[in-house]
Amino acid sequence: MKIKSFVFNPFYENTYVLSSEKGNCLIFDPGCYEDYEISELKEYIHMNDLNVQAIINTHCHIDHVLGNNVLKAEYKVPLKIPKNEMEVFRSVPAYAPQWGMAGYRHAEVDEFLNDGDTLDLDEVSLQMIEVAGHSPGHLIFYNKEDKVIIGGDVLFRESIGRTDLPGGNHEDLLRNIQEKVYTLPDDIEVLPGHGPSTTIGHEKVHNPFVKA
Repeated sequence: MKIKSFVFNPFYENTYVLSSEKGNCLIFDPGCYEDYEISELKEYIHMNDLNVQAIINTHCHIDHVLGNNVLKAEYKVPLKIPKNEMEVFRSVPAYAPQWGMAGYRHAEVDEFLNDGDTLDLDEVSLQMIEVAGHSPGHLIFYNKEDKVIIGGDVLFRESIGRTDLPGGNHEDLLRNIQEKVYTLPDDIEVLPGHGPSTTIGHEKVHNPFVKA
């Protein structure tokens, strides 16, 4: 398994491309909005001869879904979002212009993802774990073999996702981190939706919002 990260849009959002040994890939949280950002992502996929299989959203705030439509059309692949994020996703077109993104184009959802299910890409298997609080149906994607989580906006390096947006709940987020994230091995690397990566062990000791 190989994971390539990109930083896109004014929110400095992390987009990840996960690829298998067979050259198939998944795009997680495509935050690309400007033409040069879209071109950067497409160039990486082209230069590495990758076959895009799906677009995946960990959650559906605007900074994580900006590239859904253009990439879905480019690669003719399904868009998959967490089942409990549909209301959040549906609201994006209404507020996108307020954030200076009047060019946002909405995409149709093809498949809902559920807590406890697995997402497979050839030899790669990702367990989906719902960690609500930053948003109502936020999923993290855990690969046990490579000891990595694609974590969206749940847990950052010495921080956590904001909970003041519609559907957020601070107490739920803290509890779910304790019960669903901190119970995983300490050496698991967390690839967050913003900022540098971290490990569960580091956050259990150093995170000022939620300690083990």
